[in-house]
Amino acid sequence: LEAVGQVANAEGRRATALEVAVFADEEGLRFQTAYLGSSGYAGSFDPSHLDLVDDVGVSLRAACTAAGGDPDQLQAGVPRPTGLVGYVEVHIEQGPALERLGAPLAVVSAIAGQSRIAVTFTGEAGHAGTVAMLSRHDALLGAAELALAAEALALGLPDLVATVGELDISPGASNVIPGEARLSLDVRSPADRSRETTVATLHRRARAIAGQRGLELSWRVGHGNPATSMDGTLSAQLAAAVAAAGFPVHHLPSGAGHDAVVLAAVCPVAMLFVRCTGGISHNPAEAVVAEDVAAALAVLDRFLASANREVLPTVADLPG
Repeated sequence: LEAVGQVANAEGRRATALEVAVFADEEGLRFQTAYLGSSGYAGSFDPSHLDLVDDVGVSLRAACTAAGGDPDQLQAGVPRPTGLVGYVEVHIEQGPALERLGAPLAVVSAIAGQSRIAVTFTGEAGHAGTVAMLSRHDALLGAAELALAAEALALGLPDLVATVGELDISPGASNVIPGEARLSLDVRSPADRSRETTVATLHRRARAIAGQRGLELSWRVGHGNPATSMDGTLSAQLAAAVAAAGFPVHHLPSGAGHDAVVLAAVCPVAMLFVRCTGGISHNPAEAVVAEDVAAALAVLDRFLASANREVLPTVADLPG
């Protein structure tokens, strides 16, 4: 808002609007589909997502209505915006690279592709004291074996990460062999082929684990997106603004997803990373220092001024 205010107060009117966008539910955890707000804006929202339900059975349609929204507008489809000149997003790095570099900022080069899979192993619950080890169909052990297989694969592939962030065991009693284990699998990489190959390998491994342990397997692919490159022209302007503000220019890929992934389908996009304390994110300890925020603001001021001069026409430049 401060940077946009600087542009608004600058001399010379512009024919192209400058908007501050706030998109809902970029993370997509409740309904396991990311970028809900930005996909609605960009005209890429899938109306079938309105029927997705959360862990307690509430649908996205119902949640949207309860929040005062109109799901019928999304159901009808939102037309893609036209005439967009570009999109820039400033975000904390969510990792430790900038701290290691001793730099407050970096220009984002690309955003990693992502695959989310919901996996369920179903075995047979039984008494923990009376069922022999060789007679068990323990769903939790199948899930644990898959989690370790994901870790082993990721350790052998540069720039690929795999995470099991959720694990739910049923019936969940200390004296009962787990009859069902549900886990989430998140695989990310800047190289789409590597990510897709890893997901396929893990699917085969999950089937093998289920067969060896006498389990049933459910493998449901949820949200996914390919790797997204930032626009070369906007990124160069952003790098020039970093240098003009007196900071070293660094380029970093993003392992985290951002709304820029969706906006890249309708306009050029660029991103600026800001150093975060300890590289910690998605944690109550997440923090930035005021000096780094000020650095980002100084760069954004210069970038927007440059974009107005080099990309956005003034009224005097328009024909007629």
